[in-house]
Amino acid sequence: MALRGGTRFSVPFEAVFPHGAVFVPDSIAEAQDYDEKTGRRTPSKDKLTGQRVWQCRVMDLDPELGARSREVAVKILTDHQPVPPVGAFQPVEFENLTVTPYVDNNTKRLMFSYRASALVAPKTLAESRGKAA
Repeated sequence: MALRGGTRFSVPFEAVFPHGAVFVPDSIAEAQDYDEKTGRRTPSKDKLTGQRVWQCRVMDLDPELGARSREVAVKILTDHQPVPPVGAFQPVEFENLTVTPYVDNNTKRLMFSYRASALVAPKTLAESRGKAA
């Protein structure tokens, strides 16, 4: 059985951001679709859920990234604009995180599109590892 393009895989936050992520200030914005025929932009709606799409940027704290870009965009699917649960450059997590792998036609590289249902303040380290505090 082959997987269709655009398949979303559920992943734990810790698998994508094992060293955590911090919120980039003023980075939550409504995603827009562009209609090439009319030249108009309209608010994006998720193709599977029909919910509005918001984009949020975070900085990946993985030290192995070195000089590569640490900024990651995550699409948040919700009917109302997400409110940051923390201040600028403070740790955050995403609920119900999914990843969709795809090949970028320009660079011919494997890329990942991330979606989530919510942006939340992080759990304590003990809770995130399933241990008692």
